[in-house]
Formats: sequence, C-alpha cells, structure tokens
Amino acid sequence: MKFDDLEAKMRRFESAHDHCVLPGIYMVARLDGRGFTRLTKELHAFEAPFDERFRDHMVATVEWLMNADFRVVYGFTQSDEISLLFHQDADPFDRKLRKLHSLLAAEASAAFSLRLGTVACFDCRISQLPAPNLVRDYFRWRQEDAARNALSAHCYWLLRKKGDTATKASAALERLGTAEKNELLFQNGINFNRLPVWQRRGVGFFWESYEKDGFNPKTGRTVKAIRHRLRVEDTLPMKKEYDAFLDQRLAEAKSTEA
Repeated sequence: MKFDDLEAKMRRFESAHDHCVLPGIYMVARLDGRGFTRLTKELHAFEAPFDERFRDHMVATVEWLMNADFRVVYGFTQSDEISLLFHQDADPFDRKLRKLHSLLAAEASAAFSLRLGTVACFDCRISQLPAPNLVRDYFRWRQEDAARNALSAHCYWLLRKKGDTATKASAALERLGTAEKNELLFQNGINFNRLPVWQRRGVGFFWESYEKDGFNPKTGRTVKAIRHRLRVEDTLPMKKEYDAFLDQRLAEAKSTEA
C-alpha cells in the first residue's frame, strides 16, 4: 500500500470522534491538578491550608496560559484549579475539543512543573455555554466554591493543629453548617472575613489598556500609544459587584459579528 493511501486510511481512526465547539458558543476551560493533595502535603512542604508560594505557582501558570495564543479574555484560579474564558470568536485548532483538552492540560502541566521543579499534571474539560448569563453563573459558581472550600480548609487545619486526626477533624466538620464553621474559627481567634481576599474569592486575570509614551521616527515627536497588559486581581469583588465585573469581561469576549 502506498504511503499516502496508508496515511489516509489511518487518519480516519484518529479523527473519527472529533468534536468541535459550534461558532458563537462561549468556551470556558477548567483545569484541575491531579494528585495535588499528595504533591503539596507529602512531596513539598507547603503550609496548610494556604501557602503564598503555591498561589504564586498557580498565578504564573494562568499567566502562561493567557499569553499562549488561545485568545483567553478572563482567567480565574482558586486552590489547584484554573478557569479560562475564551473570546467568543476564538478559533484555536478549529475549536476541536480533543486538541484543546490535550494542549491546555499539557501547557498548564509544563508551566507548573517548571516552576515547582517536580512533575505535576492537570486535566482539562471545556464547558460550552450558549449565553452570557451562563458564563456569569459559571464564574460565580467557582468563586462561591472557593469560599466554601476556604472556610472548610481553615476549620479542618485548625482542628488538625489542635491535635485531631484527619478522620476526626473531617467527621466534626460534616456536622457543622457555614455559621457554625465561622463561629469555630472566631472562637479560636480567626475572623474568616478578614482573611486574605485571594484565599476566599480566588484570583482573577484580565487584559487592560494603558497609554505609553512612544517615539514616531518620521515626525521626530513623542506620541501616546495604546498598549495592553495582563492584570492580576487578587482582591476580586463578590456577589452583585462580581456580576458587574464579569459583565465587563463578557463585553470584551463578545463576538464582533454579534
């Protein structure tokens, strides 16, 4: 069999299950660390429940992804997860899911591993959201998840540091509601609402425009030029204020053909 015929034959097996995201649909990728509990607690001595060094590794990973030509307009990270909102017109790899899943996971894994000095892996899934309100709901969901996880994590490690076993601490928290967890922390000198905002609400990333002095060689004059830079926001708003913040990101993500 000639090579061209053999290649055409075998390519069909590779592409038989290709699925592409439809044009105009918002794509939001979520990447999660694989086995990060062991990675951060056993292989590396990160402070529990939160460590600024780990946060900085995650921030650097999001920055890498947003500069990797995927046309990401908003990024968000909390704990060991990353969410990325693509521009509505973004067309990387013809919007093929298998390519996006594999490459985003690979890029994140490589960037984080280089920072950490140890092999670390992320998986990836993509939500296909047909309307802006669903994009808003998605990021509200992830931020509220960050708050719930942060509250539980602070309570868990408080009990562990007081001598409880992992099993006992987990069992104790299963019986407590949100108000009771807040009270547990407060009775032990921790006001949850005064903890760093990035722990409770995550960290956001978006592109902003700014003016920069430039030089026009034809006229010999200094001129104002508009440039874009990535902004890292570690004091994100919440609830309605976060909705308004997300509306700005959605405006930046909206198709120019809509």
